[in-house]
Amino acid sequence: MRITLKDGTVKVYEGPVTLEALAGDLSERLRQHAVAGLVDGTLTDLREVLTADCSVEILTFQDERGREVFRHTTAHILAQAVKRLYPETKLAIGPAIADGFYYDFDREVPFSQEELMLLEKEMQRIVKEGYKITRFTLTREEALQLAAARGEDYKKELIEELPEGEPIRFYQQGEYVDLCAGPHLMSVAPVKAFHLTKVAGAYWRGSEKNKMLTRIYGTSFPKKAELKAYLEQMEEAKKRDHRKLGKELGLFTFMEEGPGFPFFLPKGMVLKNVLLDYWRDIHRREGYVEISTPVMLNKSLWETSGHWEHYKENMYTTTIDDEEYAIKPMNCPGGMLVYQSEPRSYRDLPMRIGELGLVHRHEKSGALHGLMRVRCFTQDDAHIFMTKDQILPEIKGVVRLIDQVYSQFGFKYHVELSTRPEDSMGSDEDWEDATRGLERALEEMEIPYQVNEGDGAFYGPKIDFHLEDSIGRTWQCGTIQLDFQLPLRFQAEYTGEDGQKHRPIMIHRVVFGSVERFIGILTEHFAGKFPFWLSPVQVKILPVSRKHSAYAGNILEQLKNHGLRAKMDLRDEKIGYKIREAQLEKIPYMIVVGEREETDRTIALRSREEGDLGRMTLEEFLERSL
Repeated sequence: MRITLKDGTVKVYEGPVTLEALAGDLSERLRQHAVAGLVDGTLTDLREVLTADCSVEILTFQDERGREVFRHTTAHILAQAVKRLYPETKLAIGPAIADGFYYDFDREVPFSQEELMLLEKEMQRIVKEGYKITRFTLTREEALQLAAARGEDYKKELIEELPEGEPIRFYQQGEYVDLCAGPHLMSVAPVKAFHLTKVAGAYWRGSEKNKMLTRIYGTSFPKKAELKAYLEQMEEAKKRDHRKLGKELGLFTFMEEGPGFPFFLPKGMVLKNVLLDYWRDIHRREGYVEISTPVMLNKSLWETSGHWEHYKENMYTTTIDDEEYAIKPMNCPGGMLVYQSEPRSYRDLPMRIGELGLVHRHEKSGALHGLMRVRCFTQDDAHIFMTKDQILPEIKGVVRLIDQVYSQFGFKYHVELSTRPEDSMGSDEDWEDATRGLERALEEMEIPYQVNEGDGAFYGPKIDFHLEDSIGRTWQCGTIQLDFQLPLRFQAEYTGEDGQKHRPIMIHRVVFGSVERFIGILTEHFAGKFPFWLSPVQVKILPVSRKHSAYAGNILEQLKNHGLRAKMDLRDEKIGYKIREAQLEKIPYMIVVGEREETDRTIALRSREEGDLGRMTLEEFLERSL
C-alpha cells in the first residue's frame, strides 16, 4: 500500500495502518499534535484505518480543518456537561463554526449567562477525566431505538432523514453518546482551554415555523495562552465595533423601518464618496469604463442568467403589468445586456466595464450584523469580456489592482482558490479550463494560495482575497471569478480576426466587495481613526473665544480652497473641552487660534496621533498635510 503525503513523499506499508500510527511514523511530535487527517481530500478521524493507496495530509490545530475537528469535539464536551447538570435537556446539533462552535439545546427554561460558568466547570471536570472517544455504527432501527430510549426527539428526526440501509455513526465519551458523522479527536484530553461566550435563541433548523432553541456559543484552544490572546483580541474588537463607532462618529445608522438597510449620515457619505472617488480614479487609469444598470429587471433575464434557479430564495420579487420582476442581487446580467447592446469585434476586447451597482439580497433577520451583513449594498463590480488568449494577462492585471488597493489601506492578505461546487452549471471541460487559468495566473505571479474545494460560484471558479486587519482578524473581500457559462447562456459573441463569430470569456471581479461592508471593516481596522485622506473631517479649527472667529473663518476658507475637509467649532466652551471633543471625533488635526496666533498670523497645531505640534504658519501646515 502506497501512501502519498502532502510534500510528495511516499510511504509504503505491507498491511493496514491507522492515520494515528502513520503520524507517529512521521514524527512523535506530529503524533502528539495531530487532530485529524485528509484522506484523498476527505476529512477523517485519526482512528481511520488505511487499506489502499491514497493521498494523506495529517492535520494539527494550526490547520483550519484541524481546528474544525478540535472545536467540534469541544461542542460534544459542552453537550456532555449539559446532560450531566440538566439531564432533562434535549440535544439538537453542535457544529464547529469560524473561531469556535455552538450547540443547540431544547430546555424548558433557556440557559442564562450565569449558568455558562457552571457548564464550564463541568467541562473542565470532563476533560480531566480524560475519556477516550470511540466511534461505532448502528442500523437505522437500532439508532432510532437508542434515540427513543434517551428521549432525544431531535436526533430521532435527523436519523429518520438518513438514507435507508446505510450504517449510522455515533461517538461516545464516557456516559455521553451522540449521533454524529464526525470526525473527532481521539480523546477529550487535548481540549485544555475553552470559554463559553454567549447564549442566543435559534429556531430548530433555522425555520421560524419550528421551536425556538437555546444556542450556546464557545471557543477552544489547545493552550490557555492561545485562549487568553483570543479573548484579549475579542475585547479589543468590542472597542472597535463599527456599529458603536459608526454611531459615535455620526457615520451611519439603522432604523426599525428598514432592518438590514443602512442609512448613511453626512459624515458617512463623505467617507463613502471618497472611497468611490478613489475607486473611479484607479479604474479610469486601468482602462475601465463605468456603466449603471437598472435595479430591477424581469424574470426572463434571471432565468437566462441562472439566478432564478440557483439564487431565487435570496431575491426580492414583485409584479409589474402582470409580469414578474426581481430586484437585482448581482450586477452581472445587466452587464451582459450592455455588452450585447451593439456588435462587438476582437478589436474591442478586452472590454473592461465597471459598475458601482446597488444590489439587494434577502438575509434572514438573525444573520444581519451592522454593515457586515445587510440586505442592500453597493457592489464595486467590474466585468471583463475577453478572448481565451487574454485570460492570463487580464487576471494578472486584476490581481495587481487589488494588491494596490489593499496596500493603500495597510492590509496584509492571503489568497484562496475556490473550485466547482455541487450546485453548478457548465461542462467539466469548461470548469477545468477556467480553474487552470486561475491557477496559472497565481503560479506565474508567485502568489501562495490555498485550495478551497467546492466553494466556487455556481457559474465558475474564483480567487478570493482574505484581508487581515490590525488585530489579526480576517475578512473575505476581493474576488476574481472566471466565467465561461454566462456568455454561453446569453449567446454573447464577438467577430474574430477570421471574420467568424466567437464566444467571449468573462471575468467577474470586485475589490471592496460590498462598499458598505468595506467601510465597516475599515472602521474597525483603524478603530475610527481613518487616514488623513479618508477622514470625513480632516481638520477642525478651534478658536479660543468668539472674538477670534473672523481669523478662524479666514483659515477655514483657505483650507477649503486647498481641497481640505475642514470645520470650525464656534461654541462658547473652554478650549480644553473643544480639544477633547475633537479627539473623541478622531479628527486628524486640530488648529487652535487665540490672541497670540491672530497677532502673529500663525496657528497652534495639534495632531490626533502626536498631540501638541507647536506653532507654525498655515502654509507650513499645508506643506505638511497635502
